[in-house]
Amino acid sequence: MKIPLYQLDAFSDRPFEGNPAAVCPLEAWLDDDVMQKIAAENNLSETAFFVRDGESEGGGFGLRWFTPVSEVDLCGHATLASAWVILEKLAPGRERVRFETRSGELIVERGEGDLLVMDFPARPAVPREAPRALVEGLGAEPADVLASDRDYLVLLDAEDDVRKLKPDFTRLRGLDRLGIIVTAPGVSADFVSRFFAPSVGVPEDPVTGSAHCTLAPYWAERLGRGDAPLEARQISARGGTLVCRHLGDRVTIAGRAALYLSGEITL
Repeated sequence: MKIPLYQLDAFSDRPFEGNPAAVCPLEAWLDDDVMQKIAAENNLSETAFFVRDGESEGGGFGLRWFTPVSEVDLCGHATLASAWVILEKLAPGRERVRFETRSGELIVERGEGDLLVMDFPARPAVPREAPRALVEGLGAEPADVLASDRDYLVLLDAEDDVRKLKPDFTRLRGLDRLGIIVTAPGVSADFVSRFFAPSVGVPEDPVTGSAHCTLAPYWAERLGRGDAPLEARQISARGGTLVCRHLGDRVTIAGRAALYLSGEITL
C-alpha cells in the first residue's frame, strides 16, 4: 500500500520555522492502530489524516489528528497544513475547505495574499487556583492562572519571562489538563505564548493553533480589542506568527504554511 505524505511547516512562510506537521490524504480510513504507528514513525507533534466526504469535488473531508502517542480532539497547525495540501495541491481551484472533526465542523478559507484563515471553536478560560505541580513544574510564579476545558492558561508579566522558562516536564505530565499555555504581553506582537503538552508526548509544541482558541478570547478582552485582529507570536525555538480574532463562540486563526517535503509511505 502506498500512502501520500506531505510535511509542511505551519504558521511560517518558509521551511525550518513554524510547526512541522505531516499530512496523509487517504481514500478510506486506515485502522486506528496503523494511523497511530504512522504518527509515531513521523515523530512530529501531529500527523493529520483526511478522507473525502462523498464524491462531490466541492464536498468536505473527515479529518483526524495524532501525536506520536495518542489521538487528539483539536489541532490547529495540522489543520492549516491539511487545508494547504487540498487548496494548493489537490484542488487548487477551491476557495474554502470544510472539515468534519471530533471538535465539530472546521472551515478554512483563503485570506489576504497567501494567508489561510481557520474558523475554530472558542475555548475561553476561567480563573483557577494554581496547582503546586504547575508552579513547580514551570519554575515561575504566575501573575494569574486560568483553565479551559482542555488546558491551563498561565499569565506571566513579560515576554522575556515566557522566553526564559525551563519547565520540568516530569512535574507537568501529571496535571489534570492536556496542555499548559504560558503567555504574556508581547513586545513586537500583541501577545506571546509557549505551549507544553508532555502528557500526550509533546514536551513543547513549536506553534499551537488550538491554544489560540483560549488565547484569543483572553487577550481580546484584556486588551479591549473586541473582534479586531490580534497579532500573536509563539516564542518557541522555531517560532511562529498567527493572526487571531475573537468572534463570540468562535475564533479565527490565520497563518501561512511552507511545503518541506512530499513523498509516499510504503506499508
